Parts: sequence; structure tokens; C-alpha cells
Amino acid sequence: MSVAASTQVTPTAPGADGAGGVLVRALEHRFGTNQALQPTDLEIQPGGVVGLLGPNGSGKSTLMRLLTGLVPRQQGEILVDGVALSGDGLEIRRRTTYAPGELHLYGELKGLEHLRFLLRGRGPQSLKRARAIAGELELPLERRVRDYSHGMKRQLLFAASIAPEVRVRILDEISEGLDPAKRSQVLDLIDADAARGTTVLLSSHHLGEVDRSCQRLIFLNKGRLVADESAEDVRRRAGRLVRLRFSPGALPHGGAQALAGPGVDSVEEAADRVNVMLSSDDPREFLGRLAASTGLPAPISVEHGRISLNELYRSLYGVEGT
Repeated sequence: MSVAASTQVTPTAPGADGAGGVLVRALEHRFGTNQALQPTDLEIQPGGVVGLLGPNGSGKSTLMRLLTGLVPRQQGEILVDGVALSGDGLEIRRRTTYAPGELHLYGELKGLEHLRFLLRGRGPQSLKRARAIAGELELPLERRVRDYSHGMKRQLLFAASIAPEVRVRILDEISEGLDPAKRSQVLDLIDADAARGTTVLLSSHHLGEVDRSCQRLIFLNKGRLVADESAEDVRRRAGRLVRLRFSPGALPHGGAQALAGPGVDSVEEAADRVNVMLSSDDPREFLGRLAASTGLPAPISVEHGRISLNELYRSLYGVEGT
């Protein structure tokens, strides 16, 4: 799958006539009997990094492909960078870059040859910038792609997708398979790109990179938009969550409700685990009450603070991660 388009488009000022933004109205999609995307409304203002999150099969990749016309639209309206989706979406692909989650590259091509292929029609400056980015990532462009590791292939695709001067980038799991150092480099380049006014829609399974780069988080599950809120709000809520784990069978059914009280917004019990949402991010009062409680067994673990993406899905939105 190519990130290339047939012509080079010179960007205009972001925000003019929808430029640099994404607008979706009543968009839905089926693959046979499978409802891959429930009717969805979404508006993304120009500039910044927006995280698209959800378990496998949640509809993230389907939404991204719909935005670029790579999956034919069935119902709803799409406007990307001020252009309404029509036909096969070529006009939108001319004005955006897209990096797919799947890696289907031509192994016989050398790295530089593959960049030329991916960027055909984008103009010499795009290739020049892609080569510079590949150099920063220490990619051996003289070697054939068949000899690249999974992470090197991902970086090659990233170099091609971030090089052209466009207003909107759609990046599907662009850091998947990268080691922490390379992931940090990729995120640095994305952050710098967004600081220039580019809109980046980024899907990811890594809460760390989402927490670092995204200003807004959109959660999907089973094709349905579960939540759409600022990253700061999500961080604030995650910081108010206390997770308790008890020995198997030790917690009586419904016993966790004894934890309700001052400073507690909600208590959710699931088997031997209990999630307590506090009213503030200071857990000391609650932990003191927990330690003094005689009506509950002592938990075998208490966690507060940063949580994994799986726990974020489960604890804040009631859905399972991957």
C-alpha cells in the first residue's frame, strides 16, 4: 500500500475553509454482516496530535481507511483538509499522507528505491526530506528491503509518510515493533511536525506515547465511539483511580461497596479486583480508611498512578484492551 499520490499539493494556511481539519458525520461501515463502524460523528480541529485508541477489531483502521478513501464509503460524510470525499478519494490522498498498520513492502527494492516509489508524484523536496529522516533513523537505504527487520520496515514507511508537506497525516500503529529509543525518535519527529501546524491522527497501543504526544484521545470499541476527551482529562481521571486486588475467593460478593464513602466517586467490583474512583488525585484519606477497615480482607496489592492501556480501557471505559 502506498503513501504516494499522483501530484504535489502546496499547503495553504491551516484552518481556512476546513483546511487541516477532519470532519465526519453519520459515518458507518459494514463488512458483510459485521458492523465494523457504528454511526459516528467526529470533528478534529487543525493542528496537534490526536490519539485513536481501542482494542484490536475496534474499528480504528477501518476509520482511517475510510478517511483516505481506501475503503469505499457506504454511509455518511467525510471532509478532510477542506475536501469532501468523493469517488475513490484521490483528492484527499493528494492532500494527506497515510501510513497503514500492515507492512506490505517490495523486498527486492533497495531502501532508497522504495522511498522513491512511495513518494512518486510528491516532488523532489519530499524525497530529500525522507532521505534525511531515514538518515536520522540510521536506515541502510543501500540495502534491499527484504533484509530489513520489522522495525526498519516500519521506520522506512514512517520516513515516507512524514516527509511530504501536507496538512493532515494519518498514521496507523506507526511505532509498532520499534524499540524504545527508535520510538522516541519517531515521536520527536511527530511532535515537531505537529508544532508546525500539521494535524496528526495517530493510532497506537502504547499508552506511553499517547500520554507523551497526544492532546486529545478518541476511544473506539466494537466500532463504537466510547469516549472523546482531552488527554489531560484522561490523565486526571487515571490519576484518581485506585486498583485493589484480593486473594481469590477472599472478597465476599458485594463486599467492595464498604469502600464507598467520603472522597469516593464510584466503586466497581469484578471477581477479585476492585476499582475505586476517587474524588481527587490524593489517595491518602482513602488508603487510611482502607487500612483501618475491619469489614474487608486485606488486599494483596494496591495500585495508584500510571496504568497500562489495558487497565485504562477496562477501568475508565469498561472495555477490554489487547
